[in-house]
Amino acid sequence: MNYYNTLIEIAEGSPATKAEVPKPKGGKKTKPVIEYEMIANHPYKYTEEDIAFETYAVLHNIPKAIWPKERQTFLSKGHPHLRVSALAKRYGWGIHNNAEGKVALIAVNSLKYKKLMKDPRTTKIKAFRSESA
Repeated sequence: MNYYNTLIEIAEGSPATKAEVPKPKGGKKTKPVIEYEMIANHPYKYTEEDIAFETYAVLHNIPKAIWPKERQTFLSKGHPHLRVSALAKRYGWGIHNNAEGKVALIAVNSLKYKKLMKDPRTTKIKAFRSESA
């Protein structure tokens, strides 16, 4: 499911007061690292579905040759996508979906985040809370 003209706000109870870049653990890229790299390096290029699938494919070492088939299967199951992302739950990143459903990261401590929060044309939806929050 993609959102349009929507800001996924940082989760209620998030410990983040500013945005931070997630780090690999044990030398391996984690889900938040992959999501961050895709979105930060290519703002407004990918939809939430693109990010959800590619993250899944990378983490599960799925060969690129079968991505189209695997993507169809993956997306048919339904996923909450970036509302459950640690980027918005733990790392202080709001996620803005533009009119085309393409996403960019917006630091919670930025002027752009504040402007989007005040913009009546932008739908606001909170990221899901962490169980520990």
